[in-house]
Amino acid sequence: MSRRADIVSALKENPTAFADRLGFPLLTDLHRDWCREMVFGSGDWTLQAHRGSYKTTTVSVALWLLMILRPNVQMAFFRKTDTDVKEIIEQVGKMLASDATQYLSEAIWGVSCSVVTNNALELGTSLSTDPRGGAQLSGMGIGGSLTGKHYDIIFTDDIVNRKDRTSRAERERTKDVYRELQNLRNRGGRIINTGTPWHIDDAFTLMPEPERWPWDKTGLMTREQYEELSKRTTPSLLAANYELRHIPSDDVIFTDPRTGAPLEKVEQGECHVDAAYYGEDYTAFTAMRVEDGTRYVYGRIWRKHVDDVTQLILADIERLRLGRMYMETNADKGYGARAFKAAGVRVVPYPESMNKHVKIVTYLKSAWPDVVFVEGTDQAYIDQICDYTEDAEHDDAPDSLASLVQRGKGRRVDSGHTSAFG
Repeated sequence: MSRRADIVSALKENPTAFADRLGFPLLTDLHRDWCREMVFGSGDWTLQAHRGSYKTTTVSVALWLLMILRPNVQMAFFRKTDTDVKEIIEQVGKMLASDATQYLSEAIWGVSCSVVTNNALELGTSLSTDPRGGAQLSGMGIGGSLTGKHYDIIFTDDIVNRKDRTSRAERERTKDVYRELQNLRNRGGRIINTGTPWHIDDAFTLMPEPERWPWDKTGLMTREQYEELSKRTTPSLLAANYELRHIPSDDVIFTDPRTGAPLEKVEQGECHVDAAYYGEDYTAFTAMRVEDGTRYVYGRIWRKHVDDVTQLILADIERLRLGRMYMETNADKGYGARAFKAAGVRVVPYPESMNKHVKIVTYLKSAWPDVVFVEGTDQAYIDQICDYTEDAEHDDAPDSLASLVQRGKGRRVDSGHTSAFG
């Protein structure tokens, strides 16, 4: 058997054999098997594996190896945005410049390999003799134009993400793009999908039945690590991204949040702080202004004592020129309100007598159709609201927003004032 045949045969047995030399020492036999399917498999294939399982790293190795072994194959790599794509294209470019690339190129093709196309979204090498021209690997976000493009192998990686979890419009957009990919695939080509599920009706429903690797099957996470994650992640996110399953959401109250309004829509509105002092609670900050019946909302949460984030809140109040701040006094006897007053904020302290769940389902539920979150709102703030049920472990964000709906007027700052200060 020739040296070339020996090398190719060895790579079929272990396509991640050069992982250490490429800077990926943590890949295991599991990643070897994933990479083998990506490089040497046939037909469409879908891999779902928990977050932190080195799925994308394995994809990078597979793209690198395909560019060497099959240099005339034209490939596309899709992620959610161009920015997401660029880091992977850059990573594969560095791999092509490695000693391992030269070793394989000379062993298989008898020539050295040089990179002739290397920009943010395209890669090509001197090994390609494809008369069609074009880059060996093209990367793009799913929002780009697909007209006139055709590929032999298409990789999608995390095209379903957090946005698909909370936005029906985003889920439908992602599914439309995935349907269009079928028209981009050349005859005999394949589509390889990798990622984690986010919603029961996301684009994975259009893909081949996935090979699933939850946290307890990969050997990459300990139970202690999983249990620590469970303390910091909502149950639905934990189930979707580490157990690869969806929790029935019949009892979820707030769905399909509207997002993307300009940040300035909350300027000169009012705000609320739900302060955390100890334990596992979050400090939640909410700003809101009402305009033509729409409630524009800006929200942030931190798993920190309110004292640790006071300066961040003050900066937002000043930046957005917010008016009154509302703060509950039950838990701290007015401590937090006094601290903000000392900084010059016009605080309206109040005692809360209403049951928290009743308040949320009474005030926030009725206002929800009119709520639009502005740019800059923490995704974790929106997630906590969308995960809220009567038994939710964390309810600081929905409580803060419900309290502001209940007590705030949502109007612009009073005449004569430019912010809550003064």
